[in-house]
Amino acid sequence: MNILITGATGFVGQALCPALKAQGHSLYVLSRTPASVVERIGVEVEAHSDAMAFRDTPLDAIINLAGASIAGGPWTASRKQTLVDSRVSVTESLEALCKARDTLPQVLISGSAMGYYGNQGDTVVTEQTPPHQEFAHELCARWEAAAQRIEALGVRTAIIRIGLVLDRDGGSLKPMLPVYRCGLGATLGSGTQYMPWIHRTDLVRIIMHLLNDGALSGPVNSSAPHPVTNREFTKTLARVLHRPAPWRIPAFVLKTAMGEMSRLLLTGARMTPARLEHTGFAFEYPTLEKALQAIVNRA
Repeated sequence: MNILITGATGFVGQALCPALKAQGHSLYVLSRTPASVVERIGVEVEAHSDAMAFRDTPLDAIINLAGASIAGGPWTASRKQTLVDSRVSVTESLEALCKARDTLPQVLISGSAMGYYGNQGDTVVTEQTPPHQEFAHELCARWEAAAQRIEALGVRTAIIRIGLVLDRDGGSLKPMLPVYRCGLGATLGSGTQYMPWIHRTDLVRIIMHLLNDGALSGPVNSSAPHPVTNREFTKTLARVLHRPAPWRIPAFVLKTAMGEMSRLLLTGARMTPARLEHTGFAFEYPTLEKALQAIVNRA
């Protein structure tokens, strides 16, 4: 396939691009810094900063992962707007590209996140679960709506609602590992909030699955089949590292330090990959213990 990718230099993209290249796909990258893309992802691609540069490029698929980090700074009004704009504007540029082309790509795989559902407590969350209205939902809903406008043009569109992506060299886990290795791992708040998670390898495999499964479109929960609470996550990571984690950070401390952004740590959704499992997708890392063991013990 000829595949156009946004967010190629991000944590997921850096693993996805080599995997796609290894399967023989030709990669095209939309990036604000095209000159540095090849160095950052380690494989040959054609990169441009303007989506219209790909107007005449034969494209079979688009993978849209671009977006500013939701944990990259306090959720001030301006930061919230940056989070929305960084996702919606790129997706709108892809819509304009599709409208300008003589032929449409076969499929769009577009990012979203577990935040679409908002805080769900103990409810088992599938793709059919109504969302709780809050900023995380609004952010994801606007990103998804922009992708759905491409779907309306006639492009099969799968929207991946991603859990916490785990691997050693980035994502949610990277800043945790040195803290836990020092025996300073801590339960956050009550510890009962759910943390849907996924090993980065399995997320890459999901994206490849969606490229090839022509029957899948719409929202697809992209997290492991066994979400855990924050307390379970803390205990499991500490056990894998052979360290204690007796501490707890009270919710009011996190709220005082982080403001509204503390909801990322204090609330969650018991998200399950119902549609993926229905298709027979098999996770390489279905349990947190297995995922963390593989990450921590990787040479």
